[in-house]
Amino acid sequence: MALDQETLDQLLETLHRFVHERLIPHERTVADTDRIPDDIVAEIKELGLFALSIPEEYGGLALNMREEIEVAMVIGEAAPAFRSLFGTNVGIGSQAIVLDGTPEQKEKYLPRLASGDLVGSFCLTEPEAGSDAGSLRTSAVRDGDHYVINGTKRYITNAPYAGLFTVMARTDQGSKDARGVSAFLVEKGTSGLTVGAPEKKMGQQGAPVADVVFDNCRVPAENIIGGVENMGFKTAMKVLDKGRLHISAVCAGLASRMLTDAVRYTKERTQFGNAIADFQLIQAMIADSETEIYAAKSMIRDAALARDRGEDTKRKASCAKLFASEMVGRVADRAVQMYGGAGYIADYGIEQLYRDARLFRIYEGTSQIQQLIIAKDVIASTD
Repeated sequence: MALDQETLDQLLETLHRFVHERLIPHERTVADTDRIPDDIVAEIKELGLFALSIPEEYGGLALNMREEIEVAMVIGEAAPAFRSLFGTNVGIGSQAIVLDGTPEQKEKYLPRLASGDLVGSFCLTEPEAGSDAGSLRTSAVRDGDHYVINGTKRYITNAPYAGLFTVMARTDQGSKDARGVSAFLVEKGTSGLTVGAPEKKMGQQGAPVADVVFDNCRVPAENIIGGVENMGFKTAMKVLDKGRLHISAVCAGLASRMLTDAVRYTKERTQFGNAIADFQLIQAMIADSETEIYAAKSMIRDAALARDRGEDTKRKASCAKLFASEMVGRVADRAVQMYGGAGYIADYGIEQLYRDARLFRIYEGTSQIQQLIIAKDVIASTD
């Protein structure tokens, strides 16, 4: 059930204050320490951000897609690491269980995912598989009432502090594509599961990424999502559009933040006796950025409403993700340019957001993968 508009507005206003009074002031600390402070984590839990998309009976807020993207746009105004903390719990870490999990799996995991006491992590990418998911090599072999998982997952967000890993592994060893892949719920501390050291990254410090290694990792057979083999990618596809729209909204939020910061700077910075905001070439960058942000938000909202109506939004979600992730990169670049030399200096903050924005064109499906999805769908639907 959708929230009434007054309740949604109150939620967004509360989150807006939280973003600007608590998160943004801590961005530099998070970047320097590569860690979100414990008190901020506690506040994120208290606000229910881990529970956005989880059904109410399991302690969630049960937001629909339209509501979730509005929340994501607000949260997106802060450095992306904050959203990344709860992003998997909102996305595939919970939705795979919500949509296809057994009643026992829902009862066991969803309340703890909703509270944030359990942080989720999604293990798909491998050293030789990512966009080419059909090349997945991690194997899961049935052995009595367990599966034995072997393989390495790479660039796994939240891995160092995750309590629950959603692991994609090949259960049909004779298959050569994604149809032989299953999804498993693997708890932290399971024998044979090892998390590597966090990687040093270009941006998004505070959202740790690491390898996850499975070495004869024995997982109870009851932990295969839905209790059925070879359904992992079918489950993932059901929530893929949702994740892409969520990320698109985060991109739009971050772009809005960077433009606002840059415009404030141009109104304060003077050259040749005038604020540089008065210069037409600066105004052109402002206008181009605002137009693209408006276009992205319009696309995202249209696709979200279509999803809530039950329509197939594969194409629209890919269009939104492609445009929004490329857009936020362009806005970030213009923002640095508007700051001039100050934009290259860490003290002003924009260089951090510039680096943070670069990842959006890669994860949740690269821009090139989105182009292929869009083109193939257009071709298939054209007589």
